[in-house]
Amino acid sequence: MKFQITEIEFDCSLDEDDWTLSDQLNTEDHLSSAYIGTIWDADDEDDLIEELSTASGWCISFVNYRHILK
Repeated sequence: MKFQITEIEFDCSLDEDDWTLSDQLNTEDHLSSAYIGTIWDADDEDDLIEELSTASGWCISFVNYRHILK
């Protein structure tokens, strides 16, 4: 199935001393902007979340999408 990302939120929190809240928020905003509108092939929602996490390197907090029909 094909999914188009309409909304997405990432969890970019880290427990590192040099990673600030500003870094976290900027990264989350940048990633969200980069992924909204993209189309992904996945078997189901769980597979979609796994694909997004693997591609971005971050955990997904929230995702909304629409199915792309032929």
